[in-house]
Amino acid sequence: MAKIIDAKGKACPQPVLMTKKALSEMEAGAFTVLVDSAISKDNVVRFATSQGCETRVEEKDGVFSIEVVKGDAGESAGNAAEEAASSNITIYVHSDRMGQGDDTLGSILIKGFLKTLKDVDPKPRRMIFVNSGIFLTTEGSAVIDALKELEAMGIEILSCGTCLDFFNRKEKLQVGVASNMYDIASALLQADKVVIP
Repeated sequence: MAKIIDAKGKACPQPVLMTKKALSEMEAGAFTVLVDSAISKDNVVRFATSQGCETRVEEKDGVFSIEVVKGDAGESAGNAAEEAASSNITIYVHSDRMGQGDDTLGSILIKGFLKTLKDVDPKPRRMIFVNSGIFLTTEGSAVIDALKELEAMGIEILSCGTCLDFFNRKEKLQVGVASNMYDIASALLQADKVVIP
């Protein structure tokens, strides 16, 4: 019987860290991760896929069962993904305003910055939104269309899942995906350059 990792009720980023530990302890094979949150499910699937693993998800009574299959080919694919991720620019947005001082001006500046990104080079590989920055990726934001355009260009957009929960905005996410601290920390540490507007 395949190993079962019970990550139900675990806060971000524990389900991903538990999955990472299980992958590091095996050369090849399969195991199942149990989570009771759609965000945790997405985070585990995204992480396992980034490591070259195959995944299959089933849901029953609010519990997601994620089968993770690791093989020799998956390991080399995961290493290739890590190498590719080592050359990138990450934009880290920790506020729905740009700079310090007048809030109205800060709001105008961040909107201008995000709407201009599609016209400048080099393009970032990913954008991370934390704290009040998540108000830019959720319902009511004036820059949703600009961010969707950037996402369509291949730029990964991550919003902090804990922040979405804290501000009660999880169901209002309009662009990108809800992420976790493991993904955020990894992206920042792997970036060639981190830009904070």
